[in-house]
Amino acid sequence: MWSRKQRTAEAPDAAKLARMSSHELQQLLTGAPDVAARWVRVAAEGGLTEAQVRLGRMLLEGTGVPKDPAAAIRWFKVAARAHDADAMNMLGRCYENGWGTDVDIVQARDWYAKSAAAGNDWGQYNYGHLFLDGNGVERDPVAAFGWYLKAARQGHARAQNLVARCCEEGWGTAKDSAAAFDWYRRSAEGGYFRASYNYATALAQRGEIDAAAHWFWRAAEEGTPELRQAIATSLLGSRIPVLVAVGERILTLAD
Repeated sequence: MWSRKQRTAEAPDAAKLARMSSHELQQLLTGAPDVAARWVRVAAEGGLTEAQVRLGRMLLEGTGVPKDPAAAIRWFKVAARAHDADAMNMLGRCYENGWGTDVDIVQARDWYAKSAAAGNDWGQYNYGHLFLDGNGVERDPVAAFGWYLKAARQGHARAQNLVARCCEEGWGTAKDSAAAFDWYRRSAEGGYFRASYNYATALAQRGEIDAAAHWFWRAAEEGTPELRQAIATSLLGSRIPVLVAVGERILTLAD
């Protein structure tokens, strides 16, 4: 296996890429951006869709290469035309948010639909959002819930949180507090900070205070400064000593 120094020194070319094992190639394409960028471009130009999507992401974010959203969307289109479901989702994101192109919700909808139908969890999650909000499609909470559930069953933590919210509020499905609790737990354990807060709230309502305190702290540690402040304020206003103590600890966290 090549060291970082060896990778930096050797000029990237298609022949060297062709000689790599799948493990070496995966390590190279997902490695440090400053080392990977040249190899990713060679692999992308050689037709590897995974590299085309990686290069698009790098160009979109300016990671390891100069930021160029217009070039990013061109690479996503190349990979999407080769039926890469991740690229289809990224095209949807670009059209929805105007990254490298004008905002075009119809194009966003169509690419999300293709990605979702191909089984991509992010495509399913984003397509579900359109239905929940009525953005580019007729508002349809039942369809939204269905797409969130497909993504959630693949382990998509954000989708799991929204499945829980749908079950809690009765959006597109019957209200089911037990199912909501279970999906919040799964999402929180999957590392999504908003679900950690929701799960903590549900635990506190059940009187499981020590467990709730743990998840409130996790949500604050991993969440945005705004959420952190909101959690601290809420806990400091409670009359439960364990939760008040967590609120005081949260205030010591640096932004």
